[in-house]
Amino acid sequence: MVNIKRKYVIPGDLICEGNYSPLANVMKIGNRFYSTRVGMAEISREGVKVIPLSGIYIPRVDDIVIGKIIDYSAFAWEVDINSCFSAYLPAQSVFGKDFSPAKDSLVKKFDIGDLIVGKIVAFDRTRDPLLSVSGPGLGKVSKGEIIRIAPSKVPRLIGKKGSMIKAIENYTKCKLNIGQNGLIIATGPPEGILLAIKAIRLIEEEAHIADLTKKVQKLLEEGGSVGKVDR
Repeated sequence: MVNIKRKYVIPGDLICEGNYSPLANVMKIGNRFYSTRVGMAEISREGVKVIPLSGIYIPRVDDIVIGKIIDYSAFAWEVDINSCFSAYLPAQSVFGKDFSPAKDSLVKKFDIGDLIVGKIVAFDRTRDPLLSVSGPGLGKVSKGEIIRIAPSKVPRLIGKKGSMIKAIENYTKCKLNIGQNGLIIATGPPEGILLAIKAIRLIEEEAHIADLTKKVQKLLEEGGSVGKVDR
C-alpha cells in the first residue's frame, strides 16, 4: 500500500522537510515545503502537493478546457472558459492559413452558445488565453450533459493515474470528458449520467477525506442496474 501522509494547511504553513519533489500548490525553500493554498497537503513518495479546498480556474498552457462561444469578431471567437479570463480562438487556427474574413463566415464553424473542447496554447497573464481546437478529441461538442465541479477538485475527480474517473466510467457506462476548468461533458445512458453526477458531487463535497475512494466505490456499487464493473 502506498503510504500517504495528509494534513490541513493554510498558505505559509510548513508541510514537511525532506528530499521530495514539489508537485502542486507548494513552495520549496531549501528542503522545506510550504503551502501556497488552503487545503489538504499530501506527502507521498511521488512528492508534496496541496489539494485546494476552493478556488477559481487559472488557465495553464496545455490545459484541456470546455468552453462556450459567447461572441465573435471578424478574426476570432471569444470563449467563456469558467475563469476570470475569457479565452480567444483565432479563426485562422480553424480555417487554416488561407482564412479570409471577407469570404469565410465564422458562424459556419462555431456560433454563439456552442460548446467546444479546446486546448490552452498560450497564456502569460498579460493577455487573455489563446485556444486551439486542433487535435484528437478537440472541437465542437455535439451532445452530452454538462456537469460542473470546482476546478480545484478536478485532480481528485481524475484520481491517481486516472483511477477514479475510470471507476466512474466503468460503473456508469458513461464517457466523461473532463475540462481542467471544472466543466465535464457526460455521454451515456440517462441512469448512468445520474449516477455519475452523484459520484462527482460526493467527490466535490468530500475531496479532503482520506477514504474518499472507498466511499465513491460504495456509492457506485449501490448504484443500481448500471452499477457493474467491467473486469
